Amino acid sequence: MSDAASETLPALGICLEEYEYPYPVRFLPLTSDLQPVSMGYGDIPPAGEPNGKTVVLFHGKAFGGYYFRHVIEALTSAGYRVIAPDQIGWGKSSKPDIHYSFQLLAANTAALLDYLGVGNVAVLGHSTGGMTAARFTLMYPDRVTHLVLGDSLGLADYRTGIPPQSQETLYDHELHWTDPAVIRGYVQAYFVYPDPKVWEPLADVLVRVTLSPDYPRWARAAALTFQMIYQQPVRYEYHVIAPPVLLVVGAEDHVVPLGQYATPAEAARLGDFVALSAVAAQDIPRAIRVVIPDCGHVPHLEQPAAFLARLLPFLAS
Repeated sequence: MSDAASETLPALGICLEEYEYPYPVRFLPLTSDLQPVSMGYGDIPPAGEPNGKTVVLFHGKAFGGYYFRHVIEALTSAGYRVIAPDQIGWGKSSKPDIHYSFQLLAANTAALLDYLGVGNVAVLGHSTGGMTAARFTLMYPDRVTHLVLGDSLGLADYRTGIPPQSQETLYDHELHWTDPAVIRGYVQAYFVYPDPKVWEPLADVLVRVTLSPDYPRWARAAALTFQMIYQQPVRYEYHVIAPPVLLVVGAEDHVVPLGQYATPAEAARLGDFVALSAVAAQDIPRAIRVVIPDCGHVPHLEQPAAFLARLLPFLAS
């Protein structure tokens, strides 16, 4: 899509009020830092014969649950119930000014499952959602049957190669991250062979949100959650993850959160998903590692057949 066409896109509210998800969205009222907030979620029943199992999906930082459409279709066709929350700070959920933590996001998700009457679950986390899924598993080890990490961030401690940044610096960057061409280039770079039908709709959401008069609130939440990723590593606890883990990475994934503040050498080290995942798989007691060729940061969208071919048998094991 050209920049001129981008300018004609209608604005989106910062809770994506006008954006249609591929499933009905409901809301759970919660409280965070003494503030009332609302957590959007999808509760999608099996499309085929129910197998009695539930999978929880944890989305990445640039997305909401909406980009799991094909994963949801595959899982529900195989008999799974799927819970797809938008974490507080993302998607259709509230964008409060709070102290964000992976513990908070995990606890919110547990509260949602309790509300829905769901006990044991398999969890799948992509990108930042991989860090949330790992924290959820560490907090509720008796509740998680399987953990899937899809190009998860947190395979390294980013504090070892990136200087700390002030909240003012990160907020200023997010506040001015509004150029449609820059946003489109950012999303396109997630893919090795970018298919406009795949990546452009993802970029459209981010472009349209910048047109909202409430965009500064979105930008503040985005900056606060970057601090969460930077300040709250999960890597040192991989050795105590109890359930079996499927660790999937794209062979050409080199994403580094806040990588623009690192030296080129450190950015290359922190973004070497193949090398980092190999070491991580040695530390996780029951890990299966899969490297998908010709794939970047979003395997479930760029190489869906290869991703699902490993996901479904793992969950059934």
